[in-house]
Amino acid sequence: MTVWLAGDSTVANSSGAPIVGWGRELGQYLTTNATVVNNAVGGRSVQTWLYESAVTNSMNSSGECALSSTAYASRWQSMLDASTGMKAGDYLFIQFGINDGDPSCPRHVGAARYRELLTTMVRAAQQRGANPVLVTPVAALTCSGSTATPNRGFVTDTFTVGSATGAPVIDLHKLSYTLYNSLHFCPFNGDYTSGPVGAFFANDHTHFEAAGARQIAGLVAGAVRDQGLGLAAYLQ
Repeated sequence: MTVWLAGDSTVANSSGAPIVGWGRELGQYLTTNATVVNNAVGGRSVQTWLYESAVTNSMNSSGECALSSTAYASRWQSMLDASTGMKAGDYLFIQFGINDGDPSCPRHVGAARYRELLTTMVRAAQQRGANPVLVTPVAALTCSGSTATPNRGFVTDTFTVGSATGAPVIDLHKLSYTLYNSLHFCPFNGDYTSGPVGAFFANDHTHFEAAGARQIAGLVAGAVRDQGLGLAAYLQ
């Protein structure tokens, strides 16, 4: 069984040292009967992940980034391929919503367009008998005094798509800032080079080093078990 991943740099195997996404670490929580194929790419919104360079720098009349072509990027085409892509019983984890909030093109995605494209991905997996799982965007580290606080958009939109399509939703946004609180990351002095925060995050408040990515992947695996998803049978 294959676990397919679609997302941005917080999911990707690496976007340059020392950055590691949680998708690279997910496999260690699974048995050898499950294989992770990580197609997450740094810097992508759901639209640029799906369409790549076909997304232009110009906005159309509806305030969305115009497409020069409706041809999908090769990464999504390969996942849709009948012989080599998603098959019945596989899983597809989808996490976007971090770069999508960019006000300018090509990364900008509005709420309605975000829901539309997420739905497209979910339906494509379902049509192939695969199991889509929506993941809310993992939280950055922002502090209000001694408390780590929510900071991502598109969380409600992700749940809306889950409700409309029947796809389960893992609220990684809430799980991650709750973890930051349990680890007492706040208050934080801004030093990402030392201490527990420096060991968890790379060189900013968004990206993880391997140790941090491992713990975020553990949150995903824990949610799979807690929510009773079929993939739980493949957890170690």
